[in-house]
Amino acid sequence: MSFIWSLIVGGFIGWIASFITGRDIPGGIFGNIIAGFVGAWIGTLIFGNLGPEIGGFEVIPAIIGSIILVLIVSFVMRKVRNNHEQRPA
Repeated sequence: MSFIWSLIVGGFIGWIASFITGRDIPGGIFGNIIAGFVGAWIGTLIFGNLGPEIGGFEVIPAIIGSIILVLIVSFVMRKVRNNHEQRPA
């Protein structure tokens, strides 16, 4: 049951990051879950254990790390899309 709770919290954290940045992460719900997990890892590496813990996630570093991840992924996706559109057929 704790694994399911972690998936729910990870998805919610990824959704919050997408909402704050105004950018969608590819993959829908699964993308949000991955963004929540990877963002939590990034945030914990940068900020340590800060704030409350829910479902195994330190909430504040997880949200900040997820925002960083969403911004990086959206930047890379935009560059790939622009590069693909500029190539001649």
